[in-house]
Amino acid sequence: MDIYTLDFETYYDQEFSLSKMTTEAYVRDPRFEVIGLGIKKNDKSTKYMNDPEQIKSLLGRIDFSNAGIVCQNTMFDGAILSWRYNVKPKVWFDTMCMGRALHGVDQPASLRALSERYGIGEKGFEVLAAKGKRPADFTAEEAKKYGEYCIQDVELTYQLFKIMGAKFPRQELKLIHATLSMFIHPVLDLDIGMLEQHLEETRDRKDKLLVEAGVEDKKDLMSNPKFAGMLLELDVIPPMKISPTTGKETFAFAKNDEEFKALLEHEDDRVQTLVAARMGNKSTLEETRTERFIGIAKRGLLPGPIKYYAAHTGRWGGMDKINLQNLPSRGPNGKKLKKSIVAPEGHTIVEADSSQIEARVLAWFAGQNDLVDQFARGEDVYKYMASSIYNVAVEDVTKDQRFVGKTTILGAGYGMGAEKFGLQLKSFGFEVSEEEAKRIISIYREANFKISQVWRDANNMVKNLAKNRAMSFGKKGVITVDAENQALIVPSGLRIYYPELYAEKSENGVEYTYKTRRMRSRIYGGKVIENVCQAIARCIIGEQMLRIGKKYQVALTVHDSILCCVPDADVPEARAFVEESMRWTPDWAEGLPVDCESGFGKSYGDCE
Repeated sequence: MDIYTLDFETYYDQEFSLSKMTTEAYVRDPRFEVIGLGIKKNDKSTKYMNDPEQIKSLLGRIDFSNAGIVCQNTMFDGAILSWRYNVKPKVWFDTMCMGRALHGVDQPASLRALSERYGIGEKGFEVLAAKGKRPADFTAEEAKKYGEYCIQDVELTYQLFKIMGAKFPRQELKLIHATLSMFIHPVLDLDIGMLEQHLEETRDRKDKLLVEAGVEDKKDLMSNPKFAGMLLELDVIPPMKISPTTGKETFAFAKNDEEFKALLEHEDDRVQTLVAARMGNKSTLEETRTERFIGIAKRGLLPGPIKYYAAHTGRWGGMDKINLQNLPSRGPNGKKLKKSIVAPEGHTIVEADSSQIEARVLAWFAGQNDLVDQFARGEDVYKYMASSIYNVAVEDVTKDQRFVGKTTILGAGYGMGAEKFGLQLKSFGFEVSEEEAKRIISIYREANFKISQVWRDANNMVKNLAKNRAMSFGKKGVITVDAENQALIVPSGLRIYYPELYAEKSENGVEYTYKTRRMRSRIYGGKVIENVCQAIARCIIGEQMLRIGKKYQVALTVHDSILCCVPDADVPEARAFVEESMRWTPDWAEGLPVDCESGFGKSYGDCE
């Protein structure tokens, strides 16, 4: 297979640029113009051309159907190739994606940073001088230098691909292609009429929502106790932090508090409204995202901007300012955006969502075989937990008792303490005393002693890793400890990094922290197990996605679910195949019982 490495140089100015616009809006904009193209076939010398007809002719002559294309930011260059030149290669590669996966998301993965890391050369700065210049504005000398700059970028990208490709897991290369294809080859449409109506209703409802929440003036919003009460009324646990002034726990309601800022993207737009109003924002995320959806609908199909290896554990993330990973599902206005995402005429969306995958992975990884067996037999594990908590027969467990059992299984698996567990139950409308919360947590840990043990083993592993010593933990052969790099190697062959890991004294004794881009983060046994379970779940879903992709185009992946768009006549067969694929596990996950739920409909919202 031939490999083409390429890079587009495009027009940009103060307002029309990727720093001000999304990739989708920029590439589809009427102002878009290609300045030049650098292209390299295999290891041959790079060619640069800046004549539009020459570029179009070359791209039209090359048979890309059995070729791979490598770019540093393939979401951008691939969109240009597909949307502007109808180029569709066999495989998309991306060195930025590879860099994030190999070195961790806290390490820079720009072309400049990766070139410096590998010592292969320096990226130039000529692009800065091209700001505001159309092709006709370049002098011959400027055009020559810009071409040399583009050629250097292509050569650097090619060298990076060779170096990183030599050690990059092949399965992950396929996942990069699958993820990029969701954006570059869109298949889902948008209902512009529904979106315009939703935008109008959302704007009209903002003031009403504040009144319903009891907000009479700005003072109500700025009172921490009152604001915390408003959040609790909407089933949200108020974020907390340790005050640097008093050393005591206080509400984390400052504009720079990460957990508080995250509420701006809450799935319930009532929460978004409260938080945005407290912060003084004029618009909520629901409004701005609906506006962006309308803009996309006017320009074409909906590209799926899913970020490969976005999180510390390798999970996918949202990007391009619409974050499809957290579209609303709750509240009186829930699912409107999901319902606006529709299948094209003659097609149906099929969605399958992994059932309790992290809870299943946790039980399997810890060797909690009785819980694994319950999952395998399809039993209601939440009822069994509630049966132990309330000392009643499984068949006599009430709906409320089962909910507490469910919250316990899903919430206590990573070492959650009684206080936080009590707050979590309270946010769901189940208030229990401190003693009752302690009792429930104690019952969970006694019933799942293997899970409790794996937290302790992981905690000891952290202590050893801080000294660059390896200590195994969990199910044999699943996780490998890379002591030299202070990392854990997951089944995909990639790593979860804990760089500069060491012990620090704290009020609670000694705690371990590691370096991230923004700060030092605390790490302990329960958190390690959470990281590991998320990473394992992601590996499984990734392999399931590739399995599905051999037969049907995957349109999106959202958390633990996969969406396909299939012809109407194929729905029964496609749904059966997708379910079968999402109940399949790789050889390395033998004995792990996974399951899924599926749905289908003309819109994404109808699938759930």
